[in-house]
Amino acid sequence: MKPVALLSVLMFGATALYAQQPAAPAARPAPAPLQVPNPHYVSVPMHIDVNAPVDKVWSRIGKYCDIGEWGIPNCKILSGEGDFGTVRSIGNEILVAKTQYSYTYTQPVREGVTYNLYHGTLEARALTPTTTRIFYTLLFDNSMLADDAAREKDIANRTARFTKMLGNMKTLCEGGTLPPGSLAAPPVIPSAK
Repeated sequence: MKPVALLSVLMFGATALYAQQPAAPAARPAPAPLQVPNPHYVSVPMHIDVNAPVDKVWSRIGKYCDIGEWGIPNCKILSGEGDFGTVRSIGNEILVAKTQYSYTYTQPVREGVTYNLYHGTLEARALTPTTTRIFYTLLFDNSMLADDAAREKDIANRTARFTKMLGNMKTLCEGGTLPPGSLAAPPVIPSAK
């Protein structure tokens, strides 16, 4: 092959090879700024021991709208069938995780209200064949509250409210009945600012 022909073949091959190379990836756009630039996440773990086996406990308190019997009255399923994505009427809470003896829910984002990433987890764990520990854990961002005193007061209020609910669960799981006034008032849903 003549040198000019060889050079043409090499140039054509290089051009074809270059044309087949994928284009450089486009630069990714920067993520949108955070709604809350400096969140302060807190976890509020609570528990109570119950004199009943875990299966009995969970069958009594573990359905997604059982909260209507031990916590906040008049719970209704708005959509779904008790699995992921089910929405209940209490705060329009969405079921986001579930195991044999637990579930986790979150609250939806609302227009004009800073989202605090509120999540709650209810869980039952067997301690012995005849005793169970019920856990209720809250997780949320309280950075939007005015100061440390307001944050401490909010945590204390939530702890008192959910500790009462745990006591109600214990009573029901151990075969008792709740006296009138045992259930909490429906939560106040934040309105747009």
